[in-house]
Amino acid sequence: MRTVLYEEHIKMKATMVDFHGWDMPLYYESIIKEHLYVRGKCGIFDVSHMGDIFITGVGAEDTLMNLLPTDISKMKDGDCIYSAFLNENGNMIDDTIIYKFSEGKFLCVPNASTTEIILEHIIKNKKPVTEVINSSNDLSCIAIQGKASEDILSKLGFEFPEFLKFYEKDGMIISGTGYTGEKGCEIILKNKDTVETWKKFISFLDEIEAGPCGLGSRDTLRMEKGMLLSGQDFNSDRNPYESSISFIVNLNHEFIGKDILLTKTNPEFIFRGIIMDLNNTFPRHGNKIYNNDGGEIGIVTSGSISPILRKGIALGYMEKKYSKQETEILVEIRNKKFSGKVSKPRIVP
Repeated sequence: MRTVLYEEHIKMKATMVDFHGWDMPLYYESIIKEHLYVRGKCGIFDVSHMGDIFITGVGAEDTLMNLLPTDISKMKDGDCIYSAFLNENGNMIDDTIIYKFSEGKFLCVPNASTTEIILEHIIKNKKPVTEVINSSNDLSCIAIQGKASEDILSKLGFEFPEFLKFYEKDGMIISGTGYTGEKGCEIILKNKDTVETWKKFISFLDEIEAGPCGLGSRDTLRMEKGMLLSGQDFNSDRNPYESSISFIVNLNHEFIGKDILLTKTNPEFIFRGIIMDLNNTFPRHGNKIYNNDGGEIGIVTSGSISPILRKGIALGYMEKKYSKQETEILVEIRNKKFSGKVSKPRIVP
């Protein structure tokens, strides 16, 4: 599958990869350069591979209250909220952003790899008089991330949205959301308007010597900030307490998986960050974590180099008793053990 911006990526000589069935740019010039665009100035991402599922009708709010551990009844019109869909075991099928337009209209943005799974999950568990509309093939999404994003957005005549707020203008949904840990916004728009809008943003970025960014830098950016990646940091096998996002759980309502989740509030393993001591050791998914006595205590789920710290970093699950910040641990990389220290998931403040 291809987004409507595929030809633009090719023109800009992006290195393309298959990402869950989508032809997506991995990088244009280099992952590190694009990472630093976002941390220093601004970068733009094509994230049109993400899903767009509308839940509408009289039972829309009740449907989502049953599907999510988050109490969305407290949301106001124009609010966004981060949550996750749970299975019957209280584990996360996928995390998501929910947009509330009104009591009878919500938008769910699932990850590309789980859009069809989440669509089926919603339809199976929806309340009567609720309509579920999959608009994923009709809409695109452009993410503008970094300190200069507000100035760039203003050049298109748009106000910059507050964090986790959104508004509609000219058929576009502009939200204060992102996956980089930087100031930024995401614009959901019709496919027919996407190429022209992308080109305008690119011209503004050229003026400040910044540019487009691919999935490679998106991954290193989210890792530095401890953001979960569905299908890699969890895959229907971890719950919000283990994954250090217990803030999404409100126990004042009934939801799928609640009964079993209540037995998992004090997990044995917990999601944490790791900063390696040497700058030439880069952990990878599946690397084992050990204590200093050589006992296995966990596993890496994401790992790379941090362009900001210039050191290897990792995210993963480890025994809770070793999860205190600055605890010394070892990571096995290519059959050798290298030293590092435990960090909060948000590795780069």
